[in-house]
Amino acid sequence: MKLSSLLIFTLLFITACSNESEPISDPVDDNEVVDDTPQQPNILLIIADDMGLDACPGYPIGSIKPNMPNLKKLMDTGVKFTNVWSNPTCSPTRAGILTGKYGLRTGVLQAGNNLSTSETSLQSYINTKTNSTYSQAIIGKWHLSNNASHPNNMGIPHYVGLLGGSVQSYYNWTLTENGQQSNSTAYTTTKFTDLAIDWIGQQSKPWFLWLAYNAPHTPFHLPPANLHFQGALASDQASIDANPLPYYMAALEALDTEMGRLINSMTDEEKENTIVIFIGDNGTPNQVAQEYNSRRVKGTVYQGGVNVPMIVSGKDVIRINDTENALINSTDLFATIANLAGVNTLEINDSQSFKALLKDTDTSKRNYIYTENSDYTIRNATHKYILFDDGTEALFNLSSNPFENPNLLNATQLPLSSANALIKSELTAKALEIRN
Repeated sequence: MKLSSLLIFTLLFITACSNESEPISDPVDDNEVVDDTPQQPNILLIIADDMGLDACPGYPIGSIKPNMPNLKKLMDTGVKFTNVWSNPTCSPTRAGILTGKYGLRTGVLQAGNNLSTSETSLQSYINTKTNSTYSQAIIGKWHLSNNASHPNNMGIPHYVGLLGGSVQSYYNWTLTENGQQSNSTAYTTTKFTDLAIDWIGQQSKPWFLWLAYNAPHTPFHLPPANLHFQGALASDQASIDANPLPYYMAALEALDTEMGRLINSMTDEEKENTIVIFIGDNGTPNQVAQEYNSRRVKGTVYQGGVNVPMIVSGKDVIRINDTENALINSTDLFATIANLAGVNTLEINDSQSFKALLKDTDTSKRNYIYTENSDYTIRNATHKYILFDDGTEALFNLSSNPFENPNLLNATQLPLSSANALIKSELTAKALEIRN
């Protein structure tokens, strides 16, 4: 019996010794949480002021184009949209992006109209829906009130930039920062970029930055020589007034140079996790418009006033160097940016998310887009209807003539074909539905 016990003990000892060299697994902690949540993308919205298709590289309208290699890189690595409508002037477009609503609902229909603080801003909406996941700021042009505290009262956590619609000089202007104002003599495009770089560098969580340059809005001017590619331009006002186009192009090139500096200031990791949206806020001013009739540009609901460039590139943009012809309204940026920030709502107010188009062409799209000032207009895939404030009307077949000729409702064109009459009825009914 003692021998048997000794044998068993010996065998157990040998077994234990033989296992000493085997790795011992860490105990499983049932309370350990593995964070496999995808990292939320940073969102950079860049707005150019008064930039139509004729002033943008990559679009077929306009024979003279600015040299914008950084914007071209965004096109090469993302999606270029061809049928984006803004409002005809600055303030209504900005209010539409900020609220996701058409101007007829907010009362912002003209440049300089004030936006009520009772409206819910995109930034407030994102904070509420994501439990303040994002750091947020607006840097640059505001143009929705002359009250220095208005951006903060709209729920913008950090605002710094140009409160009004324009400056007397790009080199001498009033800077507003969270309700406080001071004088700045820094070139506005450079100053806004510096502020953006500084703000991004301070962030420790995902961020959404709305960066609104006032370039290339008037006054036409000579930017710093190291920022543009127009060569040696005269600096006197008479030369600028005599031929403003190269100065307008120089301002766009300066914007592009500084936009590139901003993007390149980010770490590789930050760039890889950032989606960039570039858009013009309305069409080109008449003094520098190309191909469009000079009476059908900024300030009008004709294509030259409302059809603007938009390019999206970066994080989760699967379509590379692609062109999208879907109908998009600038108000759609509200739902899209909220969607990108993790909000599941695809439609809110007058805004519809186009996030799905960044990955796939075969997704649901708008059948109509609408915009307005004192006139209003609506289009489908082929035709566009305008009701002017004097009661006159216009109907254009954009598929056969994107420059809106002829007006199919002119006496010389009547009677309408049955197909065009049906389209007119369809468009007018949809416009009334939107406006009621």
